[in-house]
Amino acid sequence: MAKTISNENGYRKFLLIWMGELISNIGSGMTAFCLGVYVWQLTRSALAVGLVETAALLPMIVFAPAAGVLADRFDRRLLMILGDFASACALIVLLVIMETGPVAVWQICLCAGLGSAFAALLDPAYKATVTDLLSVDEYARASGMVAVASSAKFLISPVVGGFILAVSGIKVILAIDILTFFITLGAVISVKKSLGAHTEPKKEMRFLKDLQEGRQIIIESRGVLPLIVLVSVLLFYMGFIQVLTKPMILSFSDEKTTGLIFSVIATGMMISSIAIGSGMLKKNYVQVLIVSFVVSGAAMMGLGATEQIPVVIVSGFIFFASLPFANTCIDVLIRKSIANESQGRVWGLISLISQLGYIAAYLLAGFLSDYFFIPALENGGVLAGTVGKIIGTGSARGIGFLVMLAGLGLVITAFFISAIRGVRDMGGHDGK
Repeated sequence: MAKTISNENGYRKFLLIWMGELISNIGSGMTAFCLGVYVWQLTRSALAVGLVETAALLPMIVFAPAAGVLADRFDRRLLMILGDFASACALIVLLVIMETGPVAVWQICLCAGLGSAFAALLDPAYKATVTDLLSVDEYARASGMVAVASSAKFLISPVVGGFILAVSGIKVILAIDILTFFITLGAVISVKKSLGAHTEPKKEMRFLKDLQEGRQIIIESRGVLPLIVLVSVLLFYMGFIQVLTKPMILSFSDEKTTGLIFSVIATGMMISSIAIGSGMLKKNYVQVLIVSFVVSGAAMMGLGATEQIPVVIVSGFIFFASLPFANTCIDVLIRKSIANESQGRVWGLISLISQLGYIAAYLLAGFLSDYFFIPALENGGVLAGTVGKIIGTGSARGIGFLVMLAGLGLVITAFFISAIRGVRDMGGHDGK
């Protein structure tokens, strides 16, 4: 389908939207990081941290397919505005609750879940917008820049958020995140008509039919479905590090140092994203995907193996540096296989299927840590005399050993990608 705007003009509009998302990501990243730290300090429970992480992710995944249908039918600009505005309202509610008295974990989960439900409108509309505005040759470059914006959550947000949390508290963090909405709002409004729904006119809203169409498109697109399923398995293992890294580091550090560590290791993501954004990744997407996940798994094992901060930083840096390569490869392989007019509903379904792995990990990681791995590696625990002699004992070591096992699972699963013919065929025309 032909583009409705010139490539140069489209790229300028993409940059404006990208800048708004960058600022919004810094605010939301501060909230995500600091809420995890806040809940850990409040409860000293990895399970509680996992529940909050789940509440912040599950609604976004569940509502993603419906959001994808909306992105194909309505003005994507308006959907992005609505989603961002409603998410800000959920933060306002949480801020009001904190002002009136002590806050419970279930209240944090409720507000995080409400914000996540409305934030579901953003992702399919944003990803479909990239396709609206750019040419095929610009997809990889744009994916790299999107990864740069995403990396701000890990590069800038933790160090700034950790400092503000230690000095002023969680309420200031929430207020800053709410204010970033207005910047994003201005960026989206300025782009105007070029973000409308570019698809055939339909008068009736038929969610089930559109979802079935999206499912059929995924099935008929060679290699897309098995790739999505494999990504879900891989995200399952990666979800463990998402939930457990903050509690693990906080077990032997404070919030300022933890924020600084997270920001330092996230420079790996920034460096890789900038490199990809410059156009270095143009072919061999399947091979690069496999290597990036193997490296990620090995880095996870290194990250969980010790409490030595230099080793944690190096391992974390390598882990974050490998992620943009994996994300870009997945993004380009799928984007090249799906027609533009169907990408909204398809991306919604892709988010639902692939990120189920995250949800499973978020629910299991905290439970396994609190009720098995932490007790097992305390002094006198069942693993203290075996594994404990290698990696040490204590609460951080129980969490670390679980991170190591997840990294090993990630490495093993990554090799299955090359064994699936449909996935291999997706990269068969790279560079042509």
